[in-house]
Amino acid sequence: MSRPETRGLSRRAAAIQPSPIRTMTVECARVGGVNLAQGVCDTPAPPQVRDAAVQAIQAGENAYSRYDGRDELRRALAGKMRRDNGLEYDPETEVIVTVGATGAFYIAALGLLEAGDEVVLFEPYYGYHVNTLVSLDVTPVYVPLEPPDWSVSMERLEAAITPRTRAVVLNTPANPSGKVFTLQETEQIARVVRDHDLFLFTDEVYEHFVFDGREHVSPAALPGMRERTLTMNALSKTFSITGWRLGWLAADRRWASELGPLNDLVYVCPPTPLQLGAARALEELPPAYYANIGPEYQRKRDQLCTALDKAGLPAWLPEGSYFALADISRLPGDTGEARALHLLADAGIAVVPGEAFFAGDEGHAIARFCFGKTQEDLDEACRRLERLG
Repeated sequence: MSRPETRGLSRRAAAIQPSPIRTMTVECARVGGVNLAQGVCDTPAPPQVRDAAVQAIQAGENAYSRYDGRDELRRALAGKMRRDNGLEYDPETEVIVTVGATGAFYIAALGLLEAGDEVVLFEPYYGYHVNTLVSLDVTPVYVPLEPPDWSVSMERLEAAITPRTRAVVLNTPANPSGKVFTLQETEQIARVVRDHDLFLFTDEVYEHFVFDGREHVSPAALPGMRERTLTMNALSKTFSITGWRLGWLAADRRWASELGPLNDLVYVCPPTPLQLGAARALEELPPAYYANIGPEYQRKRDQLCTALDKAGLPAWLPEGSYFALADISRLPGDTGEARALHLLADAGIAVVPGEAFFAGDEGHAIARFCFGKTQEDLDEACRRLERLG
């Protein structure tokens, strides 16, 4: 009896490329290098966060939560957005706890976009946003930002919009460029979104990582934007708990009521005791904790960018996040990947090649360096960079 043929990967699965971030992390571990590729945020989590999660586990809080998250965390997140972002959301009907900000983005895209739609992203872009759209048969359309300050052209944004455009993605502070969109820029983008009756998907994970006196602007707080903005965020970076996978989505109840069941279908719920740990931290950590994030990472930014300049790999000074893009064109190789692998072999430093963030050839000369590291690891990376120079 003949054996039936086994069909191969689906077209969607075949279209998704392995993340260069993960690839470089694996290569870094193989050679024992310093990992400036993956943004895992190596600094310790606050004890309040850790202790509250442990206490929740010991108290038996180990069952499913509601699909949109524990009441305690949804209330705490609503309070946080009111306090920090000027946003009013009902924790009962308009806040969904998700499996990271990537989970929030996935259910928003799954629930609001159709195959064949187009979504505009600013380039350099975050690769997970692109791959999520591609996995849903949605077409990414890129609007390039202009270095050195990664400014945005409203003319280019308008030109990118077609009758098939359904949404714009705004990542601020941005991964990988560190761009912090100003109030004026955000207002201009919001006007375009309103004029064309689009959704705005925002990724605000690095909201506390802003430098040189800048301020983060939440687009949903602008006039006429609340009803069309899907605000996505996470506690991963703020509390240094990237492995906990705790994010959230805030949206007008018209959308949140439909997206909640999708969150249940795809993820069921985030880990219950970790939700409770985060909820207590949001309630108990003082304002000084959040205020200190910017100065701490600005100092780390300056340390890394100084070392990059000395090494002949000049960086575009990021305005926020904990990433810096640098020009690595002087390194041997014809592609960003080849140059990044040379840097790993020669200096023992892993970075992400620019192809992960650009659709065109620009990425071949650029790499992303992460400075969200322990001081010890950052010091060692800078010493290795200075020897490279």
